[in-house]
Amino acid sequence: MGFMLTDRASYKALEAHYQQIKERKLQELFDEDAGRGERMRAEAAGLYLDYSKNRITDETLGLLVGLAEECGLRERIDAMFRGDKINSTEKRSVLHTALRAPRGQCLAAAAVPEAGEPVHEVLEHMAAFAEKVRAGEWLGHTGKPIRNIVNIGIGGSDLGPVMAYEALRHYSDRKLTFRFVSNVDGTDFSEATRDLAAEETLFIVASKTFTTLETLANAESAKKWALEKLGGDTAAVAKHFVAVSTAAEEVAAFGIDTENMFGFWDWVGGRYSMDSAIGLSTMMAIGPENFGAMLGGFHAMDEHFRTAPWEKNLPVLMGLLTVWYNNFFGAQTVAVLPYDQYLKRFPAYLQQLTMESSGKGVTLDGEAIVDYQTGPIFWGEPGTNGQHSFYQLIHQGTKLVPSDFIGFRQTLNPLGRHHDLLMANVFAQSKALAFGQAAPAGEPYRNFAGNRPSNTILAEKLTPAILGALVALYEHSVFTQGVVWNINPFDQFGVQLGKVLAQEILPSLAKDAPLPAYDSSTVELLKRYREGWPPDAAVRRFD
Repeated sequence: MGFMLTDRASYKALEAHYQQIKERKLQELFDEDAGRGERMRAEAAGLYLDYSKNRITDETLGLLVGLAEECGLRERIDAMFRGDKINSTEKRSVLHTALRAPRGQCLAAAAVPEAGEPVHEVLEHMAAFAEKVRAGEWLGHTGKPIRNIVNIGIGGSDLGPVMAYEALRHYSDRKLTFRFVSNVDGTDFSEATRDLAAEETLFIVASKTFTTLETLANAESAKKWALEKLGGDTAAVAKHFVAVSTAAEEVAAFGIDTENMFGFWDWVGGRYSMDSAIGLSTMMAIGPENFGAMLGGFHAMDEHFRTAPWEKNLPVLMGLLTVWYNNFFGAQTVAVLPYDQYLKRFPAYLQQLTMESSGKGVTLDGEAIVDYQTGPIFWGEPGTNGQHSFYQLIHQGTKLVPSDFIGFRQTLNPLGRHHDLLMANVFAQSKALAFGQAAPAGEPYRNFAGNRPSNTILAEKLTPAILGALVALYEHSVFTQGVVWNINPFDQFGVQLGKVLAQEILPSLAKDAPLPAYDSSTVELLKRYREGWPPDAAVRRFD
């Protein structure tokens, strides 16, 4: 077996340190250091991080930084920004940071020319098209302006646009209706289009290769739906469909004018693509100026990550803290708790970003990881809703759940004292988790043990720039974790097997097709699907 994380001197030092402080209470740490809350903080790109309510000391932080150094974090960051092919399994550069670099400032442009000026050419193409739709100048087949935009994609081609639309809805053009279709379940498409007029509807088909099974199935259904309502003239497709893709031949064969194809590159991973042409629906919703502000927030965090010392580097701090709880405390999950209704899809977006990136069991050297954990499970819901459901487990359950609270000093929708009440809950929850409360005598069920760690991320208000900075914060935190775990965060071979098997199984669903020689469970399930349930299994009607 090759050299593993657990063989590193810095990791062994952290193991010894963990044994010394694992029982330390946050209350004790604050009592011993009255200025802890003022000291354990960092700020960049409009985000303020309070990490003082973590079960760490200054020594812990120093040892974690030493681990990052020994794992070569600085070299890996430089290699990414330089355009080296750090996605080793797919032999690709990793340059989502190039998508938001200002003109002439992409550090990788010399090594990867399309990461420079071509990025801005695509942005200009997107802006021209978005402005035309927003101004009512893009006319459908019958001469009516477009009023409905339906984005068809899946994975990164859906989660990013959906999250960004919901997060920035305050800034969106309310004359336009936006819908998102991703699931191959026909219900998704049917419900998204049920109340739309075809003559006013534009579909964005987002698929890099234009071969993604679910996306193409939904796109074909969309074409059939549109043509049935527009008289069957195939020329209508070019007026009601555009593509985010690089497969010009397939796009043209579908009937889309390749002049209305918006490209991106193989160094843009799906879960890192919301600021590429995949964000076309976002730009149409909020306008090119706001989209540019979002890119500015991304870039500000990129530069902070690239240049700031580790002790003040927000993504590095958050990444190392995730490693600390995952690998030493055995924490299985991380809760992300945004206290802003506009961020209701942010935890779902982070699930793909984090778990598709960190869900790896093989090192960069091809060795199976057997003696340490990699990525934790990310999950969450907006506050205060979560307080009335799963917070019970975080406060009083037997599992340790490190949590990220996200809040804003100003609300975008002032309504009485609502925002003060919302933010009082942010501060109260992190305080309660950290310090707890002793139970009255004879009532142990009222005991709050405390010592539950959390970060608090604050910003002035939710703007496009702040959303960009927030997404980049988690992108680079994931990168930091990947460097420590010595894994490739930029491939996703784990999604392939199920797709291959689905294509193999599909013919077997026909009633007269031979049953495959599969395991008995799968064969029995296929029988049930093909033949239905026997009468005695039916639910009886209650009279």
